[in-house]
Amino acid sequence: MKTIPCLVIGSGPAGYTAAIYTQRAGIDTIICEGPQPGGQLTTTTIIENFPGFAQGIDATTLMDSMKQQAIHLGAQVLPLSVTSVDFSSHPYQITLEDKSQLVAQTVIIATGASAKYLGLADEVKYQGMGVSACATCDGFFYRKKTVAVVGGGDTACEEASYLASLASKVYLIVRKPFMRASAVMQKRVTDNPKIEILYETNTVGLFGDNGVEGVTLVHKKGTPEEHQYQLPIDGFFLAIGHRPNSEIFQKWIDTDDMGYIITQGKTPLTNMPGIFAAGDVADPLYRQAVIAAASGAAAGIEAGKFLATLK
Repeated sequence: MKTIPCLVIGSGPAGYTAAIYTQRAGIDTIICEGPQPGGQLTTTTIIENFPGFAQGIDATTLMDSMKQQAIHLGAQVLPLSVTSVDFSSHPYQITLEDKSQLVAQTVIIATGASAKYLGLADEVKYQGMGVSACATCDGFFYRKKTVAVVGGGDTACEEASYLASLASKVYLIVRKPFMRASAVMQKRVTDNPKIEILYETNTVGLFGDNGVEGVTLVHKKGTPEEHQYQLPIDGFFLAIGHRPNSEIFQKWIDTDDMGYIITQGKTPLTNMPGIFAAGDVADPLYRQAVIAAASGAAAGIEAGKFLATLK
């Protein structure tokens, strides 16, 4: 079986950028796109905070441009997912969903992190049409509008506070009669006149003709006081956490309690030589496309350095 110099697992901004850097360094690279070509970014519409596009750019167009740039430089793209890995010895063995196997001298893990959803069919129906899991990405489109944020932790409070700087009204939907957020974050939202907290409230549906126009809520579900009502909103934001896509690597690669891959200092190096992590799979804090792309560049550079040591 032929050994390839570099395998990139994942196809978001981190994965494509990593491949661009390795190919420019003369390192033959294969990209396994995974189940969502282009990554989670493609679930949104217009990107207005990626440098270089004064009028913004369609998310799918941006990711396809990155992909084509990697291909133009010589990268091979496989429309397949990685199902298992064996990092017990170098070079490393990777199994794909079609049962084929690859052997790689370096591996760049760029599998991202998936936002947690409530599991409502309407979340899928209105994806990119009023439903978002990233206030920083999409909040700009809801200036002077009414939005709702679901969640009761620090992330939800941060999202609600950020959206309150743009929107005219923010509802914070909290399932329990209390928030899990830290005291300082709770105070930030309770002190904000634009934010209204809806405790003991569950989301059961969304409605609208050409996008989200409102949310159906149940107050005190399962109690004698249960009450269902509809609330007009323009945008619906999920803030109930993210799940890093690192499960198949955890036997070999160090992760934190949430599953995010632990890297060494400010580098993309993992605990395994020749294996690097880039993008949201190793970033529990920012989760931004431009930061993911930058970490992909760093991973590509480090892969080149590692390969040089083998020679």
